[in-house]
Amino acid sequence: MQVKVNEQIRDMAEGVSAGEVRDLVKPGADLVILNGFPVPLDTAIKEGDELYLIRRGEIPPREELEHLLVARHTPRVYERLKASRVGIAGVGGLGSTVAVALARVGIGELVIADFDVVEPSNLNRQQYFVDQLGHYKVDALTETLHRINPYVTVTPHRILLDPDNVPAVFAGCSVVVEAFDRADMKSMLVDAIITNLADTMVVAASGLAGYGPNNAITTRKISRRLYLVGDLLSEARPGNGLMAPRVGIAASHQANQVIRILLGEDIQ
Repeated sequence: MQVKVNEQIRDMAEGVSAGEVRDLVKPGADLVILNGFPVPLDTAIKEGDELYLIRRGEIPPREELEHLLVARHTPRVYERLKASRVGIAGVGGLGSTVAVALARVGIGELVIADFDVVEPSNLNRQQYFVDQLGHYKVDALTETLHRINPYVTVTPHRILLDPDNVPAVFAGCSVVVEAFDRADMKSMLVDAIITNLADTMVVAASGLAGYGPNNAITTRKISRRLYLVGDLLSEARPGNGLMAPRVGIAASHQANQVIRILLGEDIQ
């Protein structure tokens, strides 16, 4: 009979137990997950069952991890994402959340740029932890991304972006995510990319503060190379601050739009 073990189809004898599968495929595995639930080793396995064999604390080898990622996309999708290079300008609430999403789907290289350090007020919405306070954001985020996906290439730039260095920092990126707080920095980045990197798309954001309606945040195509995420109205101000849920909604819009661009959707 055939069963799926760590996302690979394997031929097994009828009546085989979960423990016997473990001993054949991954001796010493601490957990056997059968069709989504932990089971005892003497559990009988049936045709078409799906098993995950896990050693606690082990980082799966690259090939096995890639099999697991491919299983949730398709090989064609994963190969396109794995070959992609994506830039993220600013790794605060938006940028750090976009980076985590893209690392999870298997983007091959993330180029991240920010000059700031992690401070306590960042923890209400940004993908950092208490033990990372005082660390440069690009260094802390690189560490976190490698805990999620140790095989993603992260190229960090601890730098204040300006019109002169943007082209060099993001050279070779198919898409750059604009994730700044300040309007002048947003405008600077978009202008620098559009003017200097002819083959690079930009996914920017405007209007995501507070706790307004979820569905007011949308993704708009502004021009052939520019997309804009947000409600275009809700700027951060006293009484209308930046909060994790709505920032997360906007960041997920941005990350999903990056994937759509990389896979050839919405490009005219």
